[in-house]
Amino acid sequence: MIISSTTDYRAAAQKRLPPFLFHYIDGGAYAEKTLARNVDDLADVALRQRVLKNMSQLDTSIELFGEKFSIPVALSPVGLTGMYARRGEVQAAVAADKKGIPFTMSSVSVCPIEEVAPKLGRPMWFQLYVLKDRGFMKNALERAQAAGVSTLVFTVDMPVPGARYRDAHSGMSGPNAAMRRYLQAATHPQWALDVGLLGRPHTLGNISTYLGKNVSLEDYMGYLGANFDPSISWSDLEWIRDFWKGPMVIKGILDPEDARDAVRFGADGIIVSNHGGRQLDGALSSARALPAIADAVKGQIKILADSGIRNGLDIVRMLALGADCTMIGRAFIYALAAEGEAGVTNLLNLLEKEMRVAMTLTSVKNVGEITGDLLVRA
Repeated sequence: MIISSTTDYRAAAQKRLPPFLFHYIDGGAYAEKTLARNVDDLADVALRQRVLKNMSQLDTSIELFGEKFSIPVALSPVGLTGMYARRGEVQAAVAADKKGIPFTMSSVSVCPIEEVAPKLGRPMWFQLYVLKDRGFMKNALERAQAAGVSTLVFTVDMPVPGARYRDAHSGMSGPNAAMRRYLQAATHPQWALDVGLLGRPHTLGNISTYLGKNVSLEDYMGYLGANFDPSISWSDLEWIRDFWKGPMVIKGILDPEDARDAVRFGADGIIVSNHGGRQLDGALSSARALPAIADAVKGQIKILADSGIRNGLDIVRMLALGADCTMIGRAFIYALAAEGEAGVTNLLNLLEKEMRVAMTLTSVKNVGEITGDLLVRA
């Protein structure tokens, strides 16, 4: 199969993965309208083409939170990454490390912090939810600091899990889910050998380390469902802000007033995100939400954005809409599922090439020049 884009990697991932895993990463909430709008609204952003500006020298690098990035991209936290390739968190993190960008480990990863961090030459980021089990949160923060994690990403848009219809149909949840998953694995032998057999243990590594016993995929939905905390408020984050010594980023901001609250709280950054369309269907796409948020807090706090980014042109669009940096989730998981570390490496190189084309054709020589002036205003 010829791979030239995220779309190609998605097709390759769908072919290789058991359906329960493909649809878990590919799907969204309810009718998946926000999932579609994330991509469509971003693709509709028009940029000014400029010519004859001597674009022989381009610089795609940025500095954020005291770290140098080769491109304005970080890998988003994705739960169960280790189910998409053998010890998938390690493979994705190594690819990001070699590219010179951060990998963000999910608190519900397959590999624990201690397995991934020693493989890297730069600090990784770590994502955490507000959970009812505050003991796990404290344990995870202590272990993250001990492992040299530089930046804490706090996800706040999941006080309850979204209604994801695909999961019940695919075998991720629903009646006889475990048996359906086994049958799917049997009909996908490449995945069954590489991940199903050689990628063990299939546990939630960080939670298993804390509890002192294996927490398996069968326990995944139950544990999260029982521990997400709908009573979450800004006051619940204060002890974490006091405890965590590095940068703290709030993920899941879609409203300018919430962005102002993050500034008042003392966060170092926010991530404009609707959880990839996996939570509130009908919510604004990140591309639609971003300009108003940038108008409200740009310069007061670092603004990152995710949801809907599928190529290097989309990265430039998000920056022009007001982001300081972007994050990708589904795109790198598709590549990881298809080709492991090599797939993520290739995807990141494709994103950089596409970004350079977009920068050349809009006549911006560095990321700092990618501003709202590039936008074609209606």
